[in-house]
Amino acid sequence: MLSLEDLRRNSDAIKNGVSRKKFHCDIDKFLSVDCKRREYVAKFEAMRAEQNVASDKIAALQKGSREFLDAVASLRELSLKVKESEAKIREIDGEWKSLYLSIPNVPHESVPIGKTEKDNVAISSWEPTGGISEFAMPHYDIPWFSKAIDFPRGVKVSGAGFPFYIGDMARLVRALLAFFLDEAKSNGYTEFLCPILVNPASATATGQLPDKEGMMYHVTGDNLYCIPTAEVPLTNFFRDEILGDDDLPILCCGHTPCFRREAGSWGKDVRGLNRLHQFDKVELVKLVCPSESFNELEKLRADAERILQKLEIPYRVLSICTGDIGFAHSKQYDLEVWAGGQKRWLEVSSCSNFTDFQARRGGIKFHSKADGKAHYVHTLNGSGLAIPRVLAAILENNLQKDLSIAIPEILVPHIGNNFLKFPMP
Repeated sequence: MLSLEDLRRNSDAIKNGVSRKKFHCDIDKFLSVDCKRREYVAKFEAMRAEQNVASDKIAALQKGSREFLDAVASLRELSLKVKESEAKIREIDGEWKSLYLSIPNVPHESVPIGKTEKDNVAISSWEPTGGISEFAMPHYDIPWFSKAIDFPRGVKVSGAGFPFYIGDMARLVRALLAFFLDEAKSNGYTEFLCPILVNPASATATGQLPDKEGMMYHVTGDNLYCIPTAEVPLTNFFRDEILGDDDLPILCCGHTPCFRREAGSWGKDVRGLNRLHQFDKVELVKLVCPSESFNELEKLRADAERILQKLEIPYRVLSICTGDIGFAHSKQYDLEVWAGGQKRWLEVSSCSNFTDFQARRGGIKFHSKADGKAHYVHTLNGSGLAIPRVLAAILENNLQKDLSIAIPEILVPHIGNNFLKFPMP
């Protein structure tokens, strides 16, 4: 969430910033409710102070005296007013909190201005020394695909978007995950094994709740949410804590299944591995000193890019525009791989700086030696990487004429083979 002080003092600048995002909020209404709430709180606190004075006065009076009885009657009347005032605060608190949580983070000044994903700006691209293979087909059209990744049985067991990976394909997924985690470790990230169900407070802290886009799976019986990314448990590991400035930066990573409802997705975007409801991902998370957060964003992006380079997958980097950037994000880069069979780019990683937006929601601070005060950390995260589209790019770009898959050299120690030949129909 944004600073209340900034919202009250710099509302015009904040309204201008958040208006460029795709998320609706009413800052003027929030400020009106905030003003009324502060009036209620001020009146309540004044009456509580009066109540305390009256209680002290009664304690000094002779019990049973007329003055004592009159003071007790007045205190009872005042106590009723205090309860009414407290009830008004409780009533307005719900609206106040709902409006406050609906306000997105302000885009950083370096974020390109635009309305849709068409306005995202490609800032760099990379391809392997040998170039891009001419022989390719969409991964879902490879003859053996349904024997290695079984979607129909996934539908039978769970529903659309929950495939089974079988045999050597499951081994390839496991090899990719091991490689991703090894890379994270070599770049200084500490590995965590995380819960995949979180409570509402955790999902609210990182900005997934309120769920404006209908992405979260909700376990209603226990009021828990399936995580859409390990960002949620990793960031909330530090919720409501004050760290030392010597602790920063904190770099952590975790492999988890991820769950996303992806409501409204259709057409070619959801074919094969392009968009799933359950998938595996290694997430990279940073908690850093505010003055270093945008430098750390560039390092985070470089960490994700090196993984793609070692896998020899062509990719490009997009700077995401104001109209496409996420709710909690201040600045966001997307890494997209080239899927040679589909002749299209597929997003495999978002690297983002949330500034202090998540930290304010989650109460994550650090104690600064410079001024002796506690300040909110800045949080960042990035996919390092997500399996499905990376796998799709490997299958499409590395397909051989005999329909085997050339394994990226970096994965050979994990797989044991240079080529994998999957079951043919």
